[in-house]
Amino acid sequence: MSDNNQLIICEYCDAVYQRPTLARHQQAHCVRCGGLLARPHFFHVDHLLALCLTAIMLIGFLSFYPVLVIRTGGQSHAATLVDAVWALTKGPTDMLALVAAFSIVIVPVTQVALLTWLLGFAHFRQRAPAFRGCMRWLATLGPWSMLEVFLLGALVAVFKISGRIDVLPTMGLLALGGLSLLIIGMAGRDVQRLWDELP
Repeated sequence: MSDNNQLIICEYCDAVYQRPTLARHQQAHCVRCGGLLARPHFFHVDHLLALCLTAIMLIGFLSFYPVLVIRTGGQSHAATLVDAVWALTKGPTDMLALVAAFSIVIVPVTQVALLTWLLGFAHFRQRAPAFRGCMRWLATLGPWSMLEVFLLGALVAVFKISGRIDVLPTMGLLALGGLSLLIIGMAGRDVQRLWDELP
C-alpha cells in the first residue's frame, strides 16, 4: 500500500490523520470537529455485488408489477412506478413529473448500473474503466435518490384514504421497500473503500 493510502482526510474539516486499524465495532472520529473518519466495513465487495444483482431483479420486477391497487366503483386501477410518474403529466404538473421521473426512476437505476459496473470489475481486483468519473457520479447522485420518499408517500396513501376507497398494497410495495434499503446500503460508505483497495 502506498503512503497516500496510509492517510485519511476528514471530509468535514480537511484534517489529515494516519489511517487507523479498527476492531469490529470501533470507529475513528476527527479530534478537531468530531466527524466520522473511519469505521469497519460492513459489506465485502462480493456482498455488495450480490446486493446489486438483487437490486437489478427488483427493478425489473417493479417495471411490470404494480406498487398499489386502487378499487372504487367496482373498478380496479393498478399503478407501477412508471404509471405514477406518467399520471403526473396529466394536467398542470409537468415539472413535477420530470422531478419525479428523475428522482424515483432515473437516479436509482443509474446508481445501480454504476455500482454494478464498478463492483463487477472490483470482484476481479481491477478498477473499472472511467472509475473516477463513476465514483464521483455516485457521490453526486446520492442526495437525489428519492425512492424512500415515494415509498413513504405510498404508505401514507394506504392509511389515509383506505377509509374512503380500497387501497391495496401489493408485492410491488414490498419490492420497492427492499430496493430502497438496498440502494441505501450499497451506496453508503463501504463503496468508498474501492478508492483505497483497488490497484
